[in-house]
Amino acid sequence: MLSPDKFRFFISRIKERLWVKPLVLCVLSIGGIYIASLADDIGLSSILPEITLNSVETLLSIMASSMLVIATFAVGSMVAAYASASAGATPRSIPLVIADDVTQNALSAFIGAFIFSIVSLVAVKNDLFDAAGRFAIFVLTLLVFAIVIITFVRWVDRLARLGRVVNIIEKAETAAGDALDRRRHAPTLGALTASPDLASGTGVPVCASSVGYVQHIDLEKLQSCAEAQDCRVIVTALPGTFVTVRRALLRIVEGTEGREAFNSDAFSSAFTISPNRTFEDDPRFGLIALSEIADKALSPGINDPGTAINVIGTLVRLFTLWQSPLEKDRLREITYDRVSVPELVVDDLFDDAFTAIARDGAAMVEVSIRLQKAFYALAETDDPAMVATAKKHSRMALARSEQAMVVQDDIDAVRRTAAFSAL
Repeated sequence: MLSPDKFRFFISRIKERLWVKPLVLCVLSIGGIYIASLADDIGLSSILPEITLNSVETLLSIMASSMLVIATFAVGSMVAAYASASAGATPRSIPLVIADDVTQNALSAFIGAFIFSIVSLVAVKNDLFDAAGRFAIFVLTLLVFAIVIITFVRWVDRLARLGRVVNIIEKAETAAGDALDRRRHAPTLGALTASPDLASGTGVPVCASSVGYVQHIDLEKLQSCAEAQDCRVIVTALPGTFVTVRRALLRIVEGTEGREAFNSDAFSSAFTISPNRTFEDDPRFGLIALSEIADKALSPGINDPGTAINVIGTLVRLFTLWQSPLEKDRLREITYDRVSVPELVVDDLFDDAFTAIARDGAAMVEVSIRLQKAFYALAETDDPAMVATAKKHSRMALARSEQAMVVQDDIDAVRRTAAFSAL
């Protein structure tokens, strides 16, 4: 059986498939036809209003001819939004655009209404319904019309923003914020804490069977395997890590005397490895996506420092969330006592978020000043590790600005903003 965490990961992957919701709506549409046929079997013909066959056929014909056109238009608009997201922001943001609920619901409603109208029209023209059935089909058709109209209005409103950089930044912030929030309430994913030195130490390594990124770790399966083979393991590849067939996913550090007896495949099967990274269990990937959006905006071809400044503010909000007080009722208890997992390192998070912006925005005084203000805001927190990391990155960003800027007044302005890091 799937563990709750594995089930959540599976549902997240399902949301990225465009065919799932249309398939569900098509099944419901066909089910509605069957329900309408039941109205003839329960003797309601004498109390229900009489609906002419011609009126039902007309409504269904209008729906059948229009829904396919609208669905085709919806698909074209979605493809244009994906292209815009890839060109204007970053290709890593495309899964966020694809998973947009309003867009998927709109496409599903249009295709489902088309299937409903075609199947209903065939049933009506072949006289499969009596008076009660025709009335039921008429009511269902009006209901489907109402759903389509409401969905279309909501979708047009979303379409005006879908694929735009501001909208993608919001989606990336939400995805990164959700991942960071889950990880800060479960810093070791419910396992014991492993130091980075211990994770790279001795023990029997279990390597990946394929090349790619770790998307998810099934800790419950690791715990079961460790109990079955009477050993303890240390995870060395967190979600987001690029692994090869010689890169250890974990190390077995106790009970290694019978090394040949260990079932390595059982341990490695707990790791989901794919060519691409995902946002749900990989907080660093969300920060990288935001950094890439800002970095592309700083390129000479786009030259949009305002977007980079917007992303810097977004990153400050995310790091503020990372060090904010924990909610005790959401803290994840240690449930996997045979598995150890290293925590995320704040310095790595800062590298993912700010290094590219500091490098490519070093010559822009407005970006450099805003970046130093961001470091100053994060250096005022109560987290000693974040304070030290913020000051370190402030000094590094200042050094880059001093090398890239040619106007002394700009350099002096950045130096004054970065003065806190020298304390």
